[in-house]
Amino acid sequence: MIERRDVLISGLGATALASCATQAPAMRRSADINERFIAPREDASVRHGVVYRNEKEFCGWPFYCGFWKTADGSLLASFKRIPTEYNAYDDVDHNNLTKNRGKLWTIRSRDNGESWDTESFQEVFDMNIREESDLPGGGAADWSDEAPLDFFSKDTLLIGGGIPRLFSPGGEAWMRASTDGGRTWRRPMLIPKYDLPSLTAFGSSMYATREDGVHILGLNTGSPEALSPRPLVYHSSDGKNWRFLSFVTEERPPSPFYPGGSPFAPAPHFYPRVTILEGGHMLASLRYQRDPRNVIWTEIHKSKDGGRTWSYLSRVNDWGAPGDLVPMRDGRVVCVYGYRIAPQGIRYRVSEDKGETWGPEMILRDDGGSWDLGYPRVIETEAGELMTIYYMNLKSDPVQVNGGVRHIAWTKFRP
Repeated sequence: MIERRDVLISGLGATALASCATQAPAMRRSADINERFIAPREDASVRHGVVYRNEKEFCGWPFYCGFWKTADGSLLASFKRIPTEYNAYDDVDHNNLTKNRGKLWTIRSRDNGESWDTESFQEVFDMNIREESDLPGGGAADWSDEAPLDFFSKDTLLIGGGIPRLFSPGGEAWMRASTDGGRTWRRPMLIPKYDLPSLTAFGSSMYATREDGVHILGLNTGSPEALSPRPLVYHSSDGKNWRFLSFVTEERPPSPFYPGGSPFAPAPHFYPRVTILEGGHMLASLRYQRDPRNVIWTEIHKSKDGGRTWSYLSRVNDWGAPGDLVPMRDGRVVCVYGYRIAPQGIRYRVSEDKGETWGPEMILRDDGGSWDLGYPRVIETEAGELMTIYYMNLKSDPVQVNGGVRHIAWTKFRP
């Protein structure tokens, strides 16, 4: 005998199940959101090492230099080296270190980053260069007679910067290219400004070539009356001719909340790093800043039309920038960044939906001696394994001048 209660349950079953099915995605989204905000935890897969350290040098900022895996399987890292005594704070003060001091160098590893050959050191650019006439050869190179660059080749490398300095009013952006995996480099050329008030380059990702062979390069412009540097992108199909393509963010009017007037004044939205995912989906990570020592974070902007137009997509983290992006072969995107508030170190987050949302914060290391670290580059050295290089100082270092000796370190991990 079927009781009335069983009939009611049976009658409600389809409706209840349908309701549960309708609610399940929302419930899963809620769980996902909760998981994104669990306490940061250490990545158990990490291994650390040192790319280069010198007790009499400040080594830093690989983010705007470079990190590549070339066609022969070797790794090439680029960073800035500045002679430094570590006697007083002035020796590590960025106001002093970033004003036409030091040189950009490359160094090579032939065992997948486990060790680095100091005999392979090669100078790429002298940061003391202030004017075009100071460039090697007495001026900027003309690449019109050079062979086109093949951006699909792993041996095609780009590195860039600015003269007289990065972000200088009226400044010029320089670029050097290698077609043999960084063994030789073309003389520096200047990227045309197309009436922009200034231009600064930051190197380029090895993941920034569209399927049609066009490479997308992130740069910044700025002017004395502007609120901040403004990120933009250029493009080229041959590496010889670079043309303005689009701005990444909208221009902003002056604001009383951004007083300016010092090197630590707010400079929101700079260091655009372009990464192209499978299918053409394009991301650009941007550094947003109110104070470079602690109040900085990483934002993601997207383009679905090859870089012609951009829109805001997501904010990766609470704190930490610039963030470098790597598209993994399994479809995930990883963002690695320096973490400049205690405990200082290097962290990352993973996106499984092309940068729209980001998973929980993972700690690669938290043994930094001060805020003065970060600026990572990250690549996938083999399927599922990432390697990041960055500049680091240690709280355990016997030398302490607002942190330990600044050196270039590496970490391998499996997200």
